Amino acid sequence: MGFQGEEEPPTQIQVPPKSLFRYNSPIVQVILIGFVCFCCPGMFNALSGMGGGGQVDPTASDNSLTALYTTFAVFGILGGGIYNILGPHLTLLSACLTYVLYAGSFLYYNHHKNQNFAIVAGAILGVGAGLLWAGQGAIMTSYPPPDRKGTYISIFWSIFNLGGVIGGLIPFFLNYHRTEAASVNDATYIGFMCFMSVGALLSLAILPPSKVIRDDGSRCTNIKYSSVSTEIVEIGKLFFNWKMLLIVPAAWSSNFFYTYQFNNVNGVLFTLRTRGLNSVFYWGAQMLGSIGIGYLMDFSFKSRRTRGLFGIGVVALLGTAIWGGGLGNQLKYSRNNLPADRLDFKDSGSDFAGPFVLYFSFGLLDAMFQSMVYWIIGALANDSEILSRYVGFYKGVQSAGAAVAWQVDTRKVPFMSQLVTNWSLTTLSYPLLVVLVLLAVKDEQKDEEGNIKEAAPPLAFPVGH
Repeated sequence: MGFQGEEEPPTQIQVPPKSLFRYNSPIVQVILIGFVCFCCPGMFNALSGMGGGGQVDPTASDNSLTALYTTFAVFGILGGGIYNILGPHLTLLSACLTYVLYAGSFLYYNHHKNQNFAIVAGAILGVGAGLLWAGQGAIMTSYPPPDRKGTYISIFWSIFNLGGVIGGLIPFFLNYHRTEAASVNDATYIGFMCFMSVGALLSLAILPPSKVIRDDGSRCTNIKYSSVSTEIVEIGKLFFNWKMLLIVPAAWSSNFFYTYQFNNVNGVLFTLRTRGLNSVFYWGAQMLGSIGIGYLMDFSFKSRRTRGLFGIGVVALLGTAIWGGGLGNQLKYSRNNLPADRLDFKDSGSDFAGPFVLYFSFGLLDAMFQSMVYWIIGALANDSEILSRYVGFYKGVQSAGAAVAWQVDTRKVPFMSQLVTNWSLTTLSYPLLVVLVLLAVKDEQKDEEGNIKEAAPPLAFPVGH
C-alpha cells in the first residue's frame, strides 16, 4: 500500500442508519477534533492569553512565539499535504505532543530563566501546530453538509474555546492569592501539560476522511491516499490561486492582533489573578461569538451568497465599533506612560469595568472574524483534500503575520501604532472578502469544487520510507 492517490472503486450509496452519535458521522468527528483542540491549542491559548506566557517579563514568550509562528507559517502551508499523505492518526498525535513540550519549556523557565529551551520548543510547536490546524480545518470545513457548515464551525469553535475558559481558570485559582507574583506557579504549567497529554491520546479517535459518511450516504472524500508529487504541485498552485490571494489580508490579520490584546491590554493593565479571570471571559466570549456568526451564516437568508455578504457586513460593523473602543482605551496609557496601579477585579471598583468589557469584546470579535473566514473557505469546496490545502494556506499566512507581530512587540513598538495597524489590517480584509463571496461562492452545491474529482496521478512510495 503506497501513498499514491488511489481512488476507491465506485459503490452504491448506502444511507447510514440515523443516529445522533454514529461514530463515523461528521458531527461526531467534528466534536472529537473539537475536544482535541480543547486540550491542546485551547490550553495553549489560555497560557498565551495571560500575557508573557504567565511571566512578568514577556521577552522569553515573545521570542518563543516568534519561533513558533515562523515554523507554523511554513508547516501551515505544507500541513494540508502532509495530512493528506499520512492521515489523521500519525499527523495529529505527533502534533499534539509538541504542545506538551511547549508548556514544559515554561515550567523549566520558571526555575532556570533560560529562554533557549522555550524558543526551541516554540519552533517545534510551530511544526506541530501547522499539522494540527491543517487537519482540523479539513475536518471542520469538509465534513459538514453544505448548508450547515456555519453550524458545525460554531460547534467546533465553542468546544475548542471551552479549553481556553477552563485553561484560564487554572491560573486564576492557583494564583488567586498572589496578586503581586512575578510569574505563575509550577502547578499552572503542570495542569496545562496534563490537559495537552489527554488531547494527544484523544487524537487517535479521529477517523480518516474516507471512512466518514454523511447522513445522505456520501463520503467526505473518494481518495484513500494522496501522493507526494500531487501535494507538491497542488500546494504550489495555491500561491497563484486568486481565491487564496483575496484571503491573504484576512489571514495575516487574524492572529496579528493577539500580541496587542494579550501583552499590551491584558498583560499591562491587570493583576496576575485578574489576567487569568479575563482569559476565562475572553475565550468564553469566543464561544458566544462563534455561535452567533454560525447562525447568521447558515440561517439568516435563503441564498448562501447573501448570507456570506451579510455575515461580512455584521463583522465589519462590530469590528469597527470594538476597535474604536480600543482606541479610546489606548489614549489613556502608552508604553512610556504605563498605569500606576494594575486593575484588579476585586479592588479596582468601576475602573475595572471598561477595560474588562473591551477585552471581552476582543474575544467576541476574534471568534466572529475567524468563523466567518472559515465559512467562506468552506463554501469554496466540499472535498477534504482540497480544503485541507486551503485551510493550510490560510493558517500559514496567519502564522507569518503572528510571527511578525510578536517581534513588533519585542522591539517595543508603541502601543498606539500596534492598535492602528491591527485595525487597518482587519478593515482592509472586508472588501476583499466581499469580492471573493461575490465571485466564488455559489448558491448551488453542484458549482462547488470537489464534487467531481479525478484520482491523483500515482507516485508510489513503500510504507515505512
